[in-house]
Amino acid sequence: MVTQEQRRRQLAREKFLRQQQRRTAARRKSHMRNTVVASVLGVVVVGSVVSYATGVFKSDDKKANAGAEVTPSAAPTSKAPDPCAKPAEGSVKSLSWKKEPAMTIDKSADYTMKMATTCGDVDIALNTAAAPHTVNSFDFLAGKDFFDHTKCHRLTTNGIYVLQCGDPKGTGSGGPGYTIPDENLKDKSLKGGVYPAGTVAMANTGQKHTGGSQFFLVYQDSQLPPSYTPFGTISKSGLAVLKKIAAAGESTGQGDGAPNATVVVNKMTVTKS
Repeated sequence: MVTQEQRRRQLAREKFLRQQQRRTAARRKSHMRNTVVASVLGVVVVGSVVSYATGVFKSDDKKANAGAEVTPSAAPTSKAPDPCAKPAEGSVKSLSWKKEPAMTIDKSADYTMKMATTCGDVDIALNTAAAPHTVNSFDFLAGKDFFDHTKCHRLTTNGIYVLQCGDPKGTGSGGPGYTIPDENLKDKSLKGGVYPAGTVAMANTGQKHTGGSQFFLVYQDSQLPPSYTPFGTISKSGLAVLKKIAAAGESTGQGDGAPNATVVVNKMTVTKS
């Protein structure tokens, strides 16, 4: 028999997926209009849980990243104090590429990614062997300062527990202009349809191989379909930073919106161990 709590979580997931589908449709419509009017290829993003990640994270980029778009449905009744510092000086670079970068990483080596954010450092051990295209893309983008000064634009606190980042537009609709293939979807850590706390995964549009630059960080076990490339594991200290951000809540009061905390990536770096 389904318990009330299980039903609540199921409804939360279904609501999340419906939001992702609406966002994807809106993105496609906007992209088609821009193509006809301006004859310019727009940036595609994903989003996840995610806008960029479809499912949790659809990216708004039509071609690229897993990310979720934020569509506040109600004004928050109260707002916790912002636990984060003022962002570093600087602005987001406007960068785009037509195709995935050439493979330059050492697939047999270990790589780590550091997100130096306004809320604290989030260190991530990357799974190079299982997700080489994803790790190579992040190495490339970080080297171009693509993520620097970008906002983490989405926080979910009900049913699915993730922070979504990686969109240069900060809306869930941005990306690098290219897409990368899905990888590592049968990872042993994804047991019972759950992305465990500490997982870093790609957002997407809900379609296969639509990852871009948007990604999500899981701060509490979250039930999601195995459609989002898991490519890293967050350190214990990094997980503490995420929980601090989550504790400040999100803007809608409904469990899915922009984080109340001012989460900005001051600097992103990928390093070969």
